[in-house]
Amino acid sequence: MAMQTDVLSGHVDVAGFIIPNGRARVKAITYQGSGGGTGVVDIYDTPVVPTSATYTRSNTTVTVSKTTHGLSAGDRIGIAYAAASGNSATNGNYSITATTENTFTITDINTGNVSGGTACTYVNNGGRWLTSFATLTGATTPVHVLIPGEGILADNGVYVNMTSTAFVTVFYG
Repeated sequence: MAMQTDVLSGHVDVAGFIIPNGRARVKAITYQGSGGGTGVVDIYDTPVVPTSATYTRSNTTVTVSKTTHGLSAGDRIGIAYAAASGNSATNGNYSITATTENTFTITDINTGNVSGGTACTYVNNGGRWLTSFATLTGATTPVHVLIPGEGILADNGVYVNMTSTAFVTVFYG
């Protein structure tokens, strides 16, 4: 296989699109904590901004609360969770198991408990969660992550959601 020479990059200092739509392979990611609290970088394959919501977890059942979310049982979502008291649900791509007008549930691949009202973001309509990274409290040294193989395929665009993070640069081709 020949070396790929058409690698591009996108840089954000706040949450936003690296690629607003279209197909690309994420090859590498560089990010830096802001020096404040623990930072998080969540990367989605999506042409739309992820939806903010809250969640709770009891054993493997995660209940997400979002007013009039419009989702149905069987819909697939990509979701990333904030931690509460050092615990969080498992970021990933899941099928919804049940819904009410203002909540939906998924079955986590791991078990644990997280108190209600903890933040999360999700995408649907073919969007997916791709990967997440965290920075330590007070960390200000840039971190570079090289994605192995051919990279992570994003079919719909690349969106970076970030908290307590100074910047994110995504290399793609």
